[in-house]
Amino acid sequence: MRRLASLGSRVGYLALLVAIAAFLVGVLNDLPGWSVGLVVGGFAVATACLVPAIILGYAVKAAARDDRQRGIG
Repeated sequence: MRRLASLGSRVGYLALLVAIAAFLVGVLNDLPGWSVGLVVGGFAVATACLVPAIILGYAVKAAARDDRQRGIG
């Protein structure tokens, strides 16, 4: 689960980086259609990946903390 959360975070933050770069390139070129589509798509992928990854990451950390407190693992 930890690997899945890490992968989701990486993909989400990469999509966010792509969206920001597309926006900056688009602003310099009077916002062509492809740029707007890439920004919207990047934000959609970032949202779809980051929200579950962040929640799963907190769950993994809480489970590991609980295991430590109980002396498991």
